[in-house]
Amino acid sequence: MATTADIKNGVCINFNGKLCTIVEFQHVKPGKGPAFVRTKLKNIETGKVVDNTFSAGHKIEIVRIETRNYQYLYQEGSGYHFMNSETFEQIFIEGHLIEKPEFLLEEMVVKIMFHAEEETPLVVELPDFIEMEVTYTEPGVKGDTATNTMKPAKANTNAEIRVPLFVDEGDLIKVDTRSGSYVERLKK
Repeated sequence: MATTADIKNGVCINFNGKLCTIVEFQHVKPGKGPAFVRTKLKNIETGKVVDNTFSAGHKIEIVRIETRNYQYLYQEGSGYHFMNSETFEQIFIEGHLIEKPEFLLEEMVVKIMFHAEEETPLVVELPDFIEMEVTYTEPGVKGDTATNTMKPAKANTNAEIRVPLFVDEGDLIKVDTRSGSYVERLKK
């Protein structure tokens, strides 16, 4: 079993029965009293970040996590089918493990985190930026571009995104999947 001396950024630990990654840590040795380690832990399943302080030498359980590339194939009911890019093995993943499934495009390569000992999928990470085609949006009014006004638009995955007035149907746009926001219009 590991101790607080083994804490590093990115290490996954079992904290109160939940799998958490260490986002940030700091070893503190005050003038009075024992040393301790101040940490920020991110829950893998919920994404919630919590602060926690461990006393020096506290035993922690490190969990081995593996990240593998998978290609998105199709949706079936409430879940999604993916194929391993190396072994061509297919797996089915429930929708709640994907933070923003509305941004999944066919043949998109995603990273899936697995619990190494149990071989269970934990989280599906989408690429930070994706290219999408606008399939429906209201036409912008000519000359109405003095402000940063945004309008709703539907993309080819049925995701709804707020875009500037100059974006029209059929335009390719770059979208930030972390925030779900428009980044830029792309040339075809």
